[in-house]
Amino acid sequence: MTADGAVANGSSIGIFDSGIGGLAVMREVRFLIPGRPLLYLADQRWAPYGSRSLAGVQERSIQVAGQLIEAGAGCVVVACNTASAAALHELRRRYVDVPFVGMEPAVKPAASHSRSRVVGVLATAATFQGELFASVVDRHADDVTVLTSVGEGLAGIVEDGGATGSVTKELLRRYLGPMLDAGMDTLVLGCTHYTFLTGAIRGVVGDDVRIIDPAPAVARQVVRVSGSVESDHVAPVMYATTADPDRFDDQITELMGSPPERPSEQW
Repeated sequence: MTADGAVANGSSIGIFDSGIGGLAVMREVRFLIPGRPLLYLADQRWAPYGSRSLAGVQERSIQVAGQLIEAGAGCVVVACNTASAAALHELRRRYVDVPFVGMEPAVKPAASHSRSRVVGVLATAATFQGELFASVVDRHADDVTVLTSVGEGLAGIVEDGGATGSVTKELLRRYLGPMLDAGMDTLVLGCTHYTFLTGAIRGVVGDDVRIIDPAPAVARQVVRVSGSVESDHVAPVMYATTADPDRFDDQITELMGSPPERPSEQW
């Protein structure tokens, strides 16, 4: 950190998620500040966070964030809605000299765009249980009906590479159908894994429903917090996983369209 609290140009940005969902956020961050080194940690041994208790996710998030900071991260992105709901406040309290950027369900932009005044949020059960979600709804949804649906199993499907399978489509119809019937015209993706289901989701909700992915807005906040970097080159991304690095490399290749610049490490 510099004296005024900005992240030094040489510092990396640490990004973590329970798995590969946060790659959607990492991709947006790299697009905006390609000169900043990035360190992405997939805590796949603990995945998915959404099926665990908030207390357990908070404890694990503190451990993972600590690892990233020890590895040189000058800013940490909690690229997971569940971990943000469970641990963001505590992370900021513990690591007062490190800026944290978390995921917040995009209810505010959804409410501003909705014509029917019915907004749907697809997220994990843990995300809905956290105080963060209730706070967002209280602040930004006074004149909007907010419907919620738990996307049980969807994060695991993304991890397993089944985004376009028939099981995925059937689950999405089950989770989204009642909200469509209730007049939803705007859908908030409340889990970073769901970004990689956008095509399948579009096939269920049709073209008239606006789908809001918070990843680009989160990346813009990362730039505001960490500062831009003047550079003529694209800085490397270091990937790490708490599970199988070879499998993780295959997942990166599939989702990002090219293999990682260097093999993933196992942490």
